[in-house]
Amino acid sequence: MRLLLPVDGSRYSDAALAFVASRRAFTGASTQIEVLNVQLPIPARAARAAGSDMVRSFYEAESAAVLKPALTRLKKAALRAKGRYVVGSPGVEVSAAAAKPGVDLVVMGSHGRSAFKRLLFGSVTNAVMASCTTPMLLVRGRRAPTRDSLIVGIAIDGSGYGLAALHYVVRHHTLFGTSPRLYLIHVVPDYTMRLVPRFGDARLPVSSPQQILDAQVGQFEKAVVPARRLVGKAGLAVTEVCLVGNNAGDEIAAFATRNRLDLLVLGSRGFGALKSSVLGSVATRAAERCKVPLLLIRRKSGA
Repeated sequence: MRLLLPVDGSRYSDAALAFVASRRAFTGASTQIEVLNVQLPIPARAARAAGSDMVRSFYEAESAAVLKPALTRLKKAALRAKGRYVVGSPGVEVSAAAAKPGVDLVVMGSHGRSAFKRLLFGSVTNAVMASCTTPMLLVRGRRAPTRDSLIVGIAIDGSGYGLAALHYVVRHHTLFGTSPRLYLIHVVPDYTMRLVPRFGDARLPVSSPQQILDAQVGQFEKAVVPARRLVGKAGLAVTEVCLVGNNAGDEIAAFATRNRLDLLVLGSRGFGALKSSVLGSVATRAAERCKVPLLLIRRKSGA
């Protein structure tokens, strides 16, 4: 696995670093970890006055203050890593590094902000999500798991995006430990409650209880059967979870919090930077409502 780990010395990137250091899956000889630091450019007038040698020395010293502790921490965890720095806009440079062929995963720390104006993760993280399709693991300040095997929720909605997320989990299942506890999560509508036009918030049942149950079971099976086949072929043990509600993001977030998930895996459309809607409604809502680290898979086919 080839891993990109951007670091800036903040507690957010330290959280991402701690998560990587806690994963034994990265200790294999085939794992390549690139630790990247982005230095903001010195204004042109100041750079001319200081001279190229002094500017270069400044960048080297500033980046070393971030890269050396990170590399030392990874080395103590028996992980092999190389560090480098670049000069430019953090969002642009991290996106460019993430888009290079062969990068399997980007691990970033995130502010984990609220949904105010969709500034959910912070400008750099949003910029990277909006411009590349590389799978991203966003760690939002939580303490790194101390156990090897993680509790992982994988949201399945019957679309190619959900299956792409599951494909990634199957392909890289050792990332989650030797015996991870995997949940396949699907949310079916609450057909018992429907808004009645012209009556404000009044709600009435739309069908008989048995018909409602049959409809929910049918929808659940339609969404989960392809996923069930995939994990079956891989020989992975999973627990299927059917949640009921009319806001899938809220239900997934509540489940993640209630069951103390270590990680939540979501497939995402990746709309781009327009109005900062980079995830899609369900993924955005789930991200807003819980602080669980998020593994976002943007590809529509097997990752």
